[in-house]
Amino acid sequence: MEAIENLKTRRSIRKFKSDMIPKETIEKIIEAGTYAPTGMNLQSPVIIAVTNKEIRDRLSVLNASVFGLDNDPFYGAPVVLVVLAEKSAPTYLYDGSLVMGNLMNAAHAYGISSCWIHRAKEEFESEEGKEILKKLGIEGEYEGIGNCILGYADCEQPAAAPRKSNYVYWIE
Repeated sequence: MEAIENLKTRRSIRKFKSDMIPKETIEKIIEAGTYAPTGMNLQSPVIIAVTNKEIRDRLSVLNASVFGLDNDPFYGAPVVLVVLAEKSAPTYLYDGSLVMGNLMNAAHAYGISSCWIHRAKEEFESEEGKEILKKLGIEGEYEGIGNCILGYADCEQPAAAPRKSNYVYWIE
């Protein structure tokens, strides 16, 4: 029941303290991400853990430039876990999405706030994004699935929105 309560109480947070999360906690969250189900167990996703402030800030600018913004789309979060997936896997988009879900739910279980930030696809289709992958030795056709930002919330936990009435249909 504790796992179900964790799923029901996780919320996206968009205001973070600058305090860094202990590396051991980040490692545990990442490990949970690596256990997400993947189609045919191909394990098409990879996770780039960014705790270096300079690189984190470069990714923020790159992400913001997709829409021509000049604010921090990572809301001050000190950690960015970038999820990419190998496009040759027929289920790569779903695989990466499940990794994102595991990361956010694991973070919540460890008392860490998170939010899924889109535009990782565009970030890593850019020349700068491709250069980052090359420097890391990531070869192949990878697509950015999402940026999972992590940190300590600098705001109240939002209340859950009511569930819509037509969420589930039964066939009995």
